[in-house]
Amino acid sequence: MSSIADFEFNRFPLSEGVILVSQAIRRDFPADTVRETLQQLTEQALAHIDAELDQDQKLEQLIDLFFNEWGFGGVGGVYRLSDALWLDKVLSSRQGTPVSLGIVFLHIAHQLDLPLQPVIFPTQLIMRADWLDEEMWLVNPLNGETLNEHTLEVWLKGNLGLMASLEDTDFDEAENSMVVRKMLSTLKAALMEEKQIESALRACEALLEFDPKIPMRFAIAA
Repeated sequence: MSSIADFEFNRFPLSEGVILVSQAIRRDFPADTVRETLQQLTEQALAHIDAELDQDQKLEQLIDLFFNEWGFGGVGGVYRLSDALWLDKVLSSRQGTPVSLGIVFLHIAHQLDLPLQPVIFPTQLIMRADWLDEEMWLVNPLNGETLNEHTLEVWLKGNLGLMASLEDTDFDEAENSMVVRKMLSTLKAALMEEKQIESALRACEALLEFDPKIPMRFAIAA
């Protein structure tokens, strides 16, 4: 297994970076099974979606397939947050968080050559598509719904206060390394809350490999 510090996250698929980090934290993480499941979903999508369609039509079909036919969506009821972040559990239950569902959806979209990219919005991960006519399409990875400026402003004000306003930088494409680090920070906090201390400490160690200059006590508190 490659070292996190040596892995070039931005040169490889986002899913591969997540798998690498997951293996560093969970000794039993089934990396090969996750890859096989992602490949199976990709093959199903390729068989289902008409290759002759325009990119926006392909994305519409993929959204329908992913959220309606396959049944992916947000978690409900009583659950452990970590189970909604581990890719193997998300692929099995088809329930996850914006970041874990986004990672799965983006993997399939990129195999279909769709220009869809992750955006770390101040409230959650969202997905952005840019078409040839420069129109921007924002998608909620929890349910596949299109996001408009009004909805995003409501989210922003609800989380950051009434004085908050949308900035162009809120929609910047996020590098793979940023998405993996965001997921890792959330996972570490979830593991701490769930008293999975050994795994939480491994998550802290993984965070340190992204930035070795951060003292361990700050990685734990982050």
